[in-house]
Amino acid sequence: MSIIATVAVLAIAVLHVYIAVLEMFLWTTPRARAAFGTDPDFAEATKTLAANQGLYNGFLAAGLVWGAVADDPVGFQTSVFFLLCVAVAGAYGAATASRKILFVQTVPALVALALVLIAH
Repeated sequence: MSIIATVAVLAIAVLHVYIAVLEMFLWTTPRARAAFGTDPDFAEATKTLAANQGLYNGFLAAGLVWGAVADDPVGFQTSVFFLLCVAVAGAYGAATASRKILFVQTVPALVALALVLIAH
């Protein structure tokens, strides 16, 4: 992969680490509540669910890092797979939770995917 494609994949990984931390450890804090549009009661009632969701975001981040550092063809294939997973998850989230997810998650993943495919 090119350096630009690798940086794009790693940027999406960093985004998902950030989301994982918000969901797993900071869910009830003002920062996470503002990011996800929740109130204190809802955040408290759903913190276990959010932590589980955060774990999945952590897995996405791990897969993206693996794709960025692995030699091709594994690096390319892994990057494509995990970027598609992020894009699909973002599209589902945009359809079911908040349209904002489309621009925070899906669009960046598709841009990174395009860079990976062009670089290949």
